[in-house]
Amino acid sequence: MTAITTVISDYGGVLTSPLAGAFVKVNERHGIPGSALGSALAAAGERIGKNLLWELECGRIAETEFLALLGAQLSADLGRELDLSAFSEHYFEGLLPNVPMLDELAAVRRAGYRMGLLTNNVLEWGPRWRRTVPVDELFDEVVDSAHVGMRKPDAAIYALMCERLAVTPQECVFVDDFAHNCDAARAIEMTAVWLQDTPTAVAELRAVLAEHGAPPRAPRVDRRVPG
Repeated sequence: MTAITTVISDYGGVLTSPLAGAFVKVNERHGIPGSALGSALAAAGERIGKNLLWELECGRIAETEFLALLGAQLSADLGRELDLSAFSEHYFEGLLPNVPMLDELAAVRRAGYRMGLLTNNVLEWGPRWRRTVPVDELFDEVVDSAHVGMRKPDAAIYALMCERLAVTPQECVFVDDFAHNCDAARAIEMTAVWLQDTPTAVAELRAVLAEHGAPPRAPRVDRRVPG
């Protein structure tokens, strides 16, 4: 096996609490029952002949258009008018920093590994999500689907991440909370850790790096003299 020099992480559900909590918060704030949000998202996509979420996450439609289409579908489904203008505000109320994983990745960076962040995200949410975690302190490169026009599990976005980090896929371990995104990473010969719970994922990442890790940079040493 090629030595691993690089750790690549997803954002939502890895650096944060599970995404399900964010959608629960949206439902609570708007009084949306059960699976109605998911059903409306699928139906709105069928109406335009495209996957609505994919269009948003690839930056091909604006957040305002996405929310107008989704809101109109939900209003029709529920028989009452819904205003989704505060959707992102309520969504981020349900996302909290995943402190144990953030601490682990900070330790990995200090050990000298290259670090990448690979996220399916929304263009207009950039300033908001970047404030929730120490992005610039942790990662050498960020690839955001909304800025590059493609999303996981498209193999091309993994290849772009490798290109920006100047590494091969075989040098990378990738952490994501969706199994299909991990499968796509493995298909191009990355090692993948599927995060189903944080303690297990941290243990798996440590095991991979203990067996195959080879940090390309010397660990950072504080050489300041006390006093």
